[in-house]
Amino acid sequence: MDIFAEYFFQRALIGGALIGLAAPLMGVFLVLRRLSMIGDTLAHVSIAGIALGFLLGIYPLGVGLVFALLASYGIERLRRAYRTYAELSIAIIMSGGVALATMLFTLGRGFNMNVMSYFFGSIYTLDYTDLAVVGAVTVLIVVMVAVNYKEMFLMFFDEDAAGVSGLPVRAYNIMITMLTALVISVSIKIVGALLVSSLLTIPVACSLLVARSFRHSVLWSVLFAEAAVLLGLVAAGIWDLAPGATVVLVLIAILIGILFIKRGFKL
Repeated sequence: MDIFAEYFFQRALIGGALIGLAAPLMGVFLVLRRLSMIGDTLAHVSIAGIALGFLLGIYPLGVGLVFALLASYGIERLRRAYRTYAELSIAIIMSGGVALATMLFTLGRGFNMNVMSYFFGSIYTLDYTDLAVVGAVTVLIVVMVAVNYKEMFLMFFDEDAAGVSGLPVRAYNIMITMLTALVISVSIKIVGALLVSSLLTIPVACSLLVARSFRHSVLWSVLFAEAAVLLGLVAAGIWDLAPGATVVLVLIAILIGILFIKRGFKL
């Protein structure tokens, strides 16, 4: 059987390629802001929204997206309230998301199995509505990064200087966090809530080892993410493996390979 001829696999490749572009674009800026763990937080909140969507009979991914956006706004408000301990905002929102998801699980035990697929990813079940949502989010991410590239570069390397120069730092912080929420919420069905942060951080970790400038880091992170997604999906399809986990393991293998080439030969 030629798996590439199957429509479900073609949709999986398209969805994976789109996320492989959007996730590292946001991941670069999250790593620079030292907010790498925000992915896990927003993913858990999105799961609560997805659970509510199943409970109410509404498009689950859409409800999860709304929850992620609200959580991203809450994180920025808490970061301003706890300037010295900004990481508290992530811990607080994550705790609330886990608690809410657990409560919703107990209210609708009949849909628990459906929700569980979002924990580990179900890229082979992507339909055309899902692809439309993922595509719209990817286009939005690319456009926003392209239009605001210089401002975002300045803000994340020296936020104080950006504020002094008149840049609306608060608005940009909210924008970046909300864009991240969009990426995470649509990525959950592809790699799962437990692995979604890997697409934000591991490609960036790989790029930081080989890039010679910030622009190159952005380009390399997208390249590594796309390679891992496509190789992981093909390997999973051929050998009947879990696609989300396979993608992440390919990313880790790439990272280990780069570390070995750059440093291993010197041991």
